[in-house]
Amino acid sequence: MAAPPTPLARETEAKTPDAEPTVVPKRHPARWLTAVALLLIGAATLRSVFANPRFGWDVVNTYLRDVSIGRGLAVTLELTAICMVLGVVLGIVLAVMRLSVNPVVRSAAFLYVSFFRGTPVLVQLLFWYNLAALYPTLTFGIPGLSLDANRLITPLVAAILGLGLNEAAYMSEIVRAGILSVDHGQAEAAGALGLTRMQTMHRVILPQAMRVIIPPTGNETIGMLKTTALVSVLAVPDLLYSAQILYSRNFQTIPLLIVASIWYMVVTSVLTIGQFYVERRFARGNRTLPPTPLQRLRQMLSTHAPIATGRQS
Repeated sequence: MAAPPTPLARETEAKTPDAEPTVVPKRHPARWLTAVALLLIGAATLRSVFANPRFGWDVVNTYLRDVSIGRGLAVTLELTAICMVLGVVLGIVLAVMRLSVNPVVRSAAFLYVSFFRGTPVLVQLLFWYNLAALYPTLTFGIPGLSLDANRLITPLVAAILGLGLNEAAYMSEIVRAGILSVDHGQAEAAGALGLTRMQTMHRVILPQAMRVIIPPTGNETIGMLKTTALVSVLAVPDLLYSAQILYSRNFQTIPLLIVASIWYMVVTSVLTIGQFYVERRFARGNRTLPPTPLQRLRQMLSTHAPIATGRQS
């Protein structure tokens, strides 16, 4: 028979808290094996790319800042901006037409979208470039007006028409989806306040629809930047065409294609960062926003910063 505990032992047991259970995180060896395998594959790929002299990295470094490449990049950026502005403006008009109560207006917008989304953009570029074969002179139905199509439809104009009008078809569906995402009661409330349909669309519907419109519009802008490479078939001196002209002279095909790819990736990265902050601006008040990379860095620095304990003598 065990001896009863002494008063000191009972007091010690009363003061000792119950032992808390130890939480052991579940191990995931498959995740670590996958990560290690990916790191090894990435390292081997990078070593193969940078150690292969056939890539011509010295040539890439030489032409990365070439004047003709810079001019081609400027043309690419110009085409991207003009075609996106044309596509967004015309896309908003088409989206409003698609939602019209007039069946003729609604059908006309539907046929436009169906045609430009149903044919390849390269075919459209070639069509606009060869428009003079169908209409040597353009009158636009105005008496006394006669324009030479060969002079009017230059390669740059054909590129803008082909890319811009094609983009409008896709932007109309994006804008229409954004408009339909706004509750119908918003339009009814605006109508009760005496606003017209256009005022309701401009002041009430579109500002709320921007949260849905902005993300795919950013993707379309990045896609437009890369789609401009198709205008090289029209001899428009964009980034890719400038690289093609150079490697047709010095036969450094791979290095100059790498140069063009690097510049496309740089501009795409800048547009991606811009899209991130624009989306955050239009998403304010709708949900809790995640911290930006700069905010995360500040949190890390503040977490690891030493804490001052007082003035030292």
